Amino acid sequence: DVSSPKHGKVDPANMPHVGGNMWAGGTGGRDTAGLGGKGGPYRLDAGHRVYQVSQAEKDAVPEEVKRAAREMAEKAFKQRLKEIQMSEYDASTYERFSGAVRRQVQSLRIILDNLQ
Repeated sequence: DVSSPKHGKVDPANMPHVGGNMWAGGTGGRDTAGLGGKGGPYRLDAGHRVYQVSQAEKDAVPEEVKRAAREMAEKAFKQRLKEIQMSEYDASTYERFSGAVRRQVQSLRIILDNLQ
């Protein structure tokens, strides 16, 4: 069961963590920032293979946990904007321009990776 969202502990060795609710950047777990899990406050990719919990499990997360996760994500987003000296308006403008060329940038990254 999910309880309350949190960032989680950072593994100094960056080992893959699947399931559970302790490690930040894990996959398929609960309550912590990561990928493929449920009840975490925001997505956090540590570069490992992603294990996904079912949509039914995600839908079963209580509304108060979802609300707490959204509030924590919003707070982290605003803190990150402050760190990089960007306003919310700047972020939305950046997202608008970035979104317009996202597919082309991804294609270019693939081409450059293949050339390397």
